[in-house]
Amino acid sequence: MKPRDTSSSTSGSTLATLLENESGGRFSRRWRWLAGAMVLVVAAVAAGLLLRGGDRTAGPRYHTEPVTQGTLVVKVSATGNLQPTNKVEVGSELSGIVTAVPVEENDRVKKGQVLAQLDLPKLKDAVTRSRATLAGAEAQVLQAQATMEEARAQLARFKQVAELSGGKVPSKSELATAEANLKRAEANLASARASVTQARASLQSDETNLGKASIRSPIDGVVLTRKVEPGQTVAATLQAPVLFTLAEDLAKMKLQVDVDEADVGQVRVGQTATFTVDAWPGRKYAGIITRVGYGSQTKDNVVSYPTVLAVNNDDLSLRPGMTGTADIVTVTRENVLLVPNAALRFTPAVAGAPAGGAPGGIVGKLMPRPPSQPPKLAAPVAGGKPMVWVLSDGQAVSIEIRTGATNGQMTEVLGGKLTAGTQVITEATGAQP
Repeated sequence: MKPRDTSSSTSGSTLATLLENESGGRFSRRWRWLAGAMVLVVAAVAAGLLLRGGDRTAGPRYHTEPVTQGTLVVKVSATGNLQPTNKVEVGSELSGIVTAVPVEENDRVKKGQVLAQLDLPKLKDAVTRSRATLAGAEAQVLQAQATMEEARAQLARFKQVAELSGGKVPSKSELATAEANLKRAEANLASARASVTQARASLQSDETNLGKASIRSPIDGVVLTRKVEPGQTVAATLQAPVLFTLAEDLAKMKLQVDVDEADVGQVRVGQTATFTVDAWPGRKYAGIITRVGYGSQTKDNVVSYPTVLAVNNDDLSLRPGMTGTADIVTVTRENVLLVPNAALRFTPAVAGAPAGGAPGGIVGKLMPRPPSQPPKLAAPVAGGKPMVWVLSDGQAVSIEIRTGATNGQMTEVLGGKLTAGTQVITEATGAQP
């Protein structure tokens, strides 16, 4: 038979006796109900304080994860736009009115195919004038050549007569004049021949301009943009206006991304990458880095370096200008020991010692206490070396390790007393019941 709590029964009977004695005088029945409610409140508060005191004595609970053996892949993310491998902007060197545009956007064109035609009458007239000038220059050559032959024959006759007459005739002045006429005729012939060369060059220039009036494709490709219409006037003054944009081969494209300065040291030519575009959600495309730029660029106070990836587009699902988000594989470690990064960040808390003992019992629980001290972090390993914590007989014990590459979630373990399957602490979840 259990012993009876005499102290509580005595207190209750005493309170009841007091209430009965006073009920006939100053207290009514409602005051008796109020006193009973106060007793219940005091008992509930005391029980809650007792439970809280029990929780403070419980130890912490930990969440653990196993150390694994596997492959670590480190990636760098970057965003950019797709462009054709070879993109050509076609313009006009001549000014004039566009008379015809036989191609549209997305049309496939061959090298030398006419893309647009300028008006030809003025250019044809210029060619005709140049041809006439050339013909006149060639006639001047013939005339100068005949004059030179005449002057040479006359000089030869003078020399023959002087030889037969023993130098008496012709006079020296007549002989000098004949020699001067010959040199003048030779000079006129050289000038006429130079005029022919000049006229021929002018004709070739006018014929070239006539050919440029037909704007032709410089490559085999696809018309991406067309910025001219029939009847439009093209003014080529200081620079050639861009009329068409052509892509040589859309089956081979490039993705130019901006790699952050913090990651560019890990990126190398030849590394593989995968990227996605918004037009085809869930689909991944492959690429290979072909160039990492040395020149930097700054956008919104962020320094980055342009990096080019070669991309196959055999099905033509990718289009110029699409935004691609690439994951560049910078490090691959196979069959290595991996520890969660949360375990490397974890440090167990050591509760601070109380300032002084508190009296026991219900009265002690009701007494005010000094504010509780915040938990203190365990002292780090000397030298700041990485470590993890494991459970040994319910207590957290540190193990010093040597780490390698990390992908943000898992870290490679290069040395230390860790084996695959070891449970390492990642966080403290609360007190044990």
